[in-house]
Amino acid sequence: MSTTPPPPGLRPAEAVQADIRALMQETGGWLWGPTRARYEKLRDEWVAAVRGEMAAAA
Repeated sequence: MSTTPPPPGLRPAEAVQADIRALMQETGGWLWGPTRARYEKLRDEWVAAVRGEMAAAA
């Protein structure tokens, strides 16, 4: 695991992934309506965090 902090304003990808896992567990994997929108927002946040961590590591 990287010890490089994420860029300012971004949560670590690991934290976002934990939120995604919790959402999936709460919904039993069924994503629709507001739940789907929440998942998509978390997914986009996770992608940004991973990109930021990769850029910081380079």
